[in-house]
Amino acid sequence: MTSKFTELAIDCADPRGLARFWCAVLGYEVQDEDDGLVTIGSPAVPEGKNRPGPVPPALTFARVPEGKTVKNRLHLDVNPTDREQDEEVRRLLDLGARHADVGQGDESWVVLTDPEGNEFCVLAGRCP
Repeated sequence: MTSKFTELAIDCADPRGLARFWCAVLGYEVQDEDDGLVTIGSPAVPEGKNRPGPVPPALTFARVPEGKTVKNRLHLDVNPTDREQDEEVRRLLDLGARHADVGQGDESWVVLTDPEGNEFCVLAGRCP
């Protein structure tokens, strides 16, 4: 027996705001909301972690008092499904993302940050 990846927990200052951003990025929807805690997930697999086999992971945003201080040791990579990388980067910037320089140099991916400064990458290839 093995484990399956079902959820990624993200500490933040504004769980609702960050959940809205990531819902727009990923096409997710809010699945649960409590005081200081918001979980989002794929509408295509609403049963999430209760489903046997692999599932798209949910993201849970938890309010914490401290702010982000250093580069993330773990980050998300996203892949545009219906547009080219540059178009997706523009869309994400319009949603509130910002360009980031983490020393990546001249690579095929684009490093951005979400509205709270968490780094993520937009990959070059389209993957439906």
